[in-house]
Amino acid sequence: MERLFHIARTDDWDAAKRDGTYTVSSLGRTLADEGFIHMSFARQVKQVADLVYRGMTGLVLLRIDPAKLGAPVVVEQVGGAPEPFPHLYGALNTDAVEMVRSYEPRADGTFDPVLAD
Repeated sequence: MERLFHIARTDDWDAAKRDGTYTVSSLGRTLADEGFIHMSFARQVKQVADLVYRGMTGLVLLRIDPAKLGAPVVVEQVGGAPEPFPHLYGALNTDAVEMVRSYEPRADGTFDPVLAD
C-alpha cells in the first residue's frame, strides 16, 4: 500500500507524541466518535485540506508507513467522494509516522498539493 497521510493540529500531535498514540479522527472528531481515523493518499490531501481545514493554521502533515501500523487500514468509499479513502480502524501508533511537517495554508486559505514519496 502506498504511503498514507493525515492532517493534524499541532497540539493534538504533540499530545500523541507524549502518549505514544494518536486518536483524533478529523477536525473535532475522535476515533471513539467515528470508529476510525481518516487518512488520505498523497493525491487526496489537498482536497481534504481545502474542504475541511481551509484557512486554518497550526497544522502538521503526517506521512505514515502503512506497514508499521498496529491497526488495519480499509480503503472505502465515503459519501459522495469521487474516490475511496483509507481509514485506520484503531489508534495511530506514533512510531508508524515517518515524517511530520508544518502544513500551513496559502494567503487565499487553500493548501499546496502533496507530492508522493
